[in-house]
Amino acid sequence: MSTPATSRHHKRPRGEGQWALGYREPLNKNEENKKNDDGLNVRQRIIDIYSKRGFDSIDPADLRGRMRWYGLYTQRKPGIDGGKTAILEPEELDDRYFMLRVRIDGGQLSIPQLRVIADISNDYGRGTADLTDRQNVQLHWIEIESVPDIWERLEAVGLSTTEACGDTPRVILGCPLAGIDTDEVLDASEEIRLLNERFIGDPAFSNLPRKFKSAVSGCPSHCTVHEINDVAFVGVELPSGEKGYDLWVGGGLSTNPMFGKRLGVFVRPEQVGDVYGGVIGIFRDYGYRRLRHRARIKFLVNDWGVEKFREVLETEYLKEALPDGPAPEAPRGSRRDHVGVHPQKDGNFYVGFAPKVGRLDGDKLHVIADIAERHGSGRVRTTVEQKMVVLDVPPDQVDSLVAELEANDLQVNPSTFRRQTMACTGIEFCKLAIVETKATAANLIDELERRLPDFAEPLTINVNGCPNSCARIQVADIGLKGQLVVDENGEQVEGYQIHLGGSLGVNPGFGRKVRGLKTTAEALPDYVERVVKHYDAQKKEGESFADWVQRADEGDLR
Repeated sequence: MSTPATSRHHKRPRGEGQWALGYREPLNKNEENKKNDDGLNVRQRIIDIYSKRGFDSIDPADLRGRMRWYGLYTQRKPGIDGGKTAILEPEELDDRYFMLRVRIDGGQLSIPQLRVIADISNDYGRGTADLTDRQNVQLHWIEIESVPDIWERLEAVGLSTTEACGDTPRVILGCPLAGIDTDEVLDASEEIRLLNERFIGDPAFSNLPRKFKSAVSGCPSHCTVHEINDVAFVGVELPSGEKGYDLWVGGGLSTNPMFGKRLGVFVRPEQVGDVYGGVIGIFRDYGYRRLRHRARIKFLVNDWGVEKFREVLETEYLKEALPDGPAPEAPRGSRRDHVGVHPQKDGNFYVGFAPKVGRLDGDKLHVIADIAERHGSGRVRTTVEQKMVVLDVPPDQVDSLVAELEANDLQVNPSTFRRQTMACTGIEFCKLAIVETKATAANLIDELERRLPDFAEPLTINVNGCPNSCARIQVADIGLKGQLVVDENGEQVEGYQIHLGGSLGVNPGFGRKVRGLKTTAEALPDYVERVVKHYDAQKKEGESFADWVQRADEGDLR
C-alpha cells in the first residue's frame, strides 16, 4: 500500500481521515465497523452461524453493514409509508428478508447461468427478479437460512454475489455486444475477466471509503455510461491504428452529481489491470473517510483536479508515465440500449428486448432461456438500461425468435416509452425510498402508449424513489425524484420533483430544475403527456428533447 506522508501536494485537514496522510483512526461508525472486521469475513459467519440459527442471531454490525459485502441488504418491512423513511430507526425499517444482488460483470450470462438464477428466484425469492441499470439481477424475499445453498448454486455455474454491494469494487460494466458488434473499437471481455479475477474479493481493496463503480468497454454507442462511473475505460484508436482505452475518473450522481473527467492518457489493454489498481488504490488511500456523503472518489477528483490525480497515479502507483491519448469518438446513434435486431460480425444476429422497467420473474427467465436455446443461442446479456439481449441468432431463426419474445411481452420493437423508461426498486422493497416506482412507471408506460401512440422520438424517463439517483434521474430527459407532495385537497401524497433535459453523450448536462415543478403520482401521466406534446409541437428538425428544454418557455415545461 502506498503511504507517502508529507509531499507538498498531499496536505489536507486531518478531519478527512485520509489513510495516506497517516490518519487511520475511524471517524464514523461505518469506518469503525470496517476496522473492527473486514466485510469479507462475514461469509463464514453466514454459513456457520446465521443460516443455522436464523435471523435473530445476526450481529447488527453484520446485518446492516458487512453482509452487503456479499450482496445482501435487509428489505423494507411492508406497510411503512414514505413519510417514515427518514424518521424510523434501521431496526424498525428492517424486514426479516433480504434483497440479494447477483453480480453479472460485463452483463455476460450463459443459458445455464440464467436458468440457475431463475431456479433460485422461484425456490427462494417468491419468483422475484429485477434487472438493474448496472447489469445485475436482484432477488427479494431471501431468508438467511437459504443463502449458503444459493451461493453453492451460483458458484457452481461461475456466478457470485461477492462485493455486489458494500464499500467495495462493485460490478464491472461492459458492453453486452463485446466481441460481436460490427463497429466496436475493441472487445473488453478479457480485461473485465482479469479485473474480476485480480480485484474482486481481495482484502487489499475490500475497505474503500465507499462504493466504487467501474466500466470497461469498446462500445461505439458508449452503452456503459462511462461519464457517471467512478472509473471508466473507453475504447479509442490512435492515428497509428493501435487500440486501447481513454481513462475517465470521478463520475457519479446521487445528491451531488458530477461527470467523470478525462485524464487524457492512453491505456494499452495489457495495462488496464495496473491502472485500475492505481485508481482504486488512490481512492482507498486518499479518499475521504470522515463524512459518508463526501466519501466517493468524485469529491477527491474535484478537489485535486485532473493534473494532480494523473501525477499521483503515475508517480506513486504506476511508477511510470502514461502517454497522452485521444478522446473517444462521439457515440453512435441516439439510443444506447441495443434493443432491436442487428447484425453481428460473424453473420448471425443479436436481438435486444425490453421487459417493462426491468421487472421479470423466475418463470419469465426460464422462458427467455428456452426461447434463446431453441433459436441457436447459448448466450444472453443484460444491459445498463434494464434490458436484455440474445446473441448468436442464425439469420433464419430471427423472425421466429422475435415472434416468441413478443408473444411473452418481451418487446423487440417497443414504443419509446417502453424502451426508455427505467425505475429503481422503490418503496416496495427499499428502506431508503419514499414512494413507489416500478408500478408507477409501468402504469405511466401504459398510459403514454395509449395517449401518444405515434410519438417515436428518443425520450428517457427515469423514475427514482428517493434523492439517491439509482435510476440516474439527473441525466434523463424527464427525471422523476420521489418525494411526498401536497395534492389539490391539501393531502400529503406520493409524488415527484421533476428534472428536465438531462443528457449524456455529445452534450452532457444535468437536468433543469424549474422552481416548484412537482407532480403527484396520480397526475404524472397528465404531466408527461402535456410536456411531450409541447416538445413535439415546438421541436426543430433533429432537435432533441434536452436541447428543446434549454430554450423552452417555463410555462411549456409545467
